[in-house]
Amino acid sequence: MSHHTSTSRDRPGGATDLGPGLPPVSVLELGYTGGNGTTTLITDLPYGPKVAEVARDAVTVALHDTETEVLDDARLVGSELATNAFVSGSPPLVLCVDRRIPPAGGLEVEITITDGGSDHPAPAPLSGAQDEAESGRGLVIVAALADAWSLTTGARGTRAWCRLVRGHRPSAGSA
Repeated sequence: MSHHTSTSRDRPGGATDLGPGLPPVSVLELGYTGGNGTTTLITDLPYGPKVAEVARDAVTVALHDTETEVLDDARLVGSELATNAFVSGSPPLVLCVDRRIPPAGGLEVEITITDGGSDHPAPAPLSGAQDEAESGRGLVIVAALADAWSLTTGARGTRAWCRLVRGHRPSAGSA
């Protein structure tokens, strides 16, 4: 499968490297939508062990000029959702990052991962992992960092979604 990355707001399809040693990803759309200050990045993710790394790098591209704390939270959430999709779902894996600046200021980030679905039942969302377990904390981390989130599973597709809302600027009339 051929992969390409675009960072153009006006036209997808150019090529941009996400980093040395990382496979490039295919960005289906990156740009402003509807004139409401929203920027959207949609990209394919590899169905393999590099999925978390590629998801983190794609979130970094989408949120390139945000505060470090917001970027760190979004990168962690994106990598956890992507890892869950790889472990529990089937290809194709697709990441969507929506970045919106509300009229009151601040930042809203929505991260969605979809996959090809699974015949396995959905995991118990917040059943904490065993203390010794090396995995099983992904959705607990997402729930702790996100202001809202959901997981919808099915044989034809799975969708994991979350929203991070951070800060706002006071209006010009407030002191």
